[in-house]
Amino acid sequence: MALKYAVIGTGALGGFYGGKLARSGNDVHFLFRSDYDFVKQHGLSIDSPSGDFHLHDIAAYRNVNDMPQCDVILICLKTIHNSMLGRMLPPLMHKDSLVILIQNGLGIEEDLAKALPNVTIAGGLAFICSNKIGPGHIVHLDYGKLNIGSHNAKDPSILQQVCDDFNQAGIPAEVSPNLLLSRWQKLVWNVPFNGMTVVLNTTTDQLMQNEATRQLAYDMMLEVIAGANQCGVALRESFADKMMELTEQMTPYAPSMKLDYDHKRPMEIGYIYSRPLQTALAAGYEMKKVSVLENQLRFIQDRLIF
Repeated sequence: MALKYAVIGTGALGGFYGGKLARSGNDVHFLFRSDYDFVKQHGLSIDSPSGDFHLHDIAAYRNVNDMPQCDVILICLKTIHNSMLGRMLPPLMHKDSLVILIQNGLGIEEDLAKALPNVTIAGGLAFICSNKIGPGHIVHLDYGKLNIGSHNAKDPSILQQVCDDFNQAGIPAEVSPNLLLSRWQKLVWNVPFNGMTVVLNTTTDQLMQNEATRQLAYDMMLEVIAGANQCGVALRESFADKMMELTEQMTPYAPSMKLDYDHKRPMEIGYIYSRPLQTALAAGYEMKKVSVLENQLRFIQDRLIF
């Protein structure tokens, strides 16, 4: 049976992933906020090394109450908006709907399960460089792989079906057997590079080219790995070397937190920094360098005018 998809948060992630699914012939329904009028008139444009494309007529909505119930709901919002999910999701769901949180950080699925106890939840880890550069206009720069892992989904076949749909749409996707491990693995990269690009007002390539900042990024990766291990998540230090090599090969990039800072938007400090720090500390390990970076980010955020 073909799955019906909803995309909540049609920005850099939702626009790209949802756009690829729709282009491949899947039934995809997009929620927009400020871009709604533009997209209804002009459509959605995706620029990508794998091929640019334009969706002229997409199922766009400005209100969840106008959307149909869907089998799979892709949450691509920034986590700072997760407090809204408790009221946004119910109109979109039937009893078998699957919610996939394609977001960064730790503890996201647990918090949604507390807010909506009967919802079937999975996590999505997006290894991608993409930005929204204008209304209805997404630029995909590099990578794009998607790992999807169950939080409380009892039927693994739907996760595989979702991955099959993504693969057929040209997105490398696979089911993660250990969602918690996948979340810590993503933090190994997100923690140093999201925060350091903000604090030092730079991009990933510049951090990698400077000996001091390169070493600092690596040291924080090792702290995240040590924190994961202290929490019972087996993660080898060699994973940090792999992430450093990946970053060296990456197109020069300003991560999502840097773009939020540049546009004077709230940054996702809570789930990317505070929750992992608290979780590791509760297990007996203090990520000292990461804690310094979190404090610097909070200082910067407190001075931003939204």
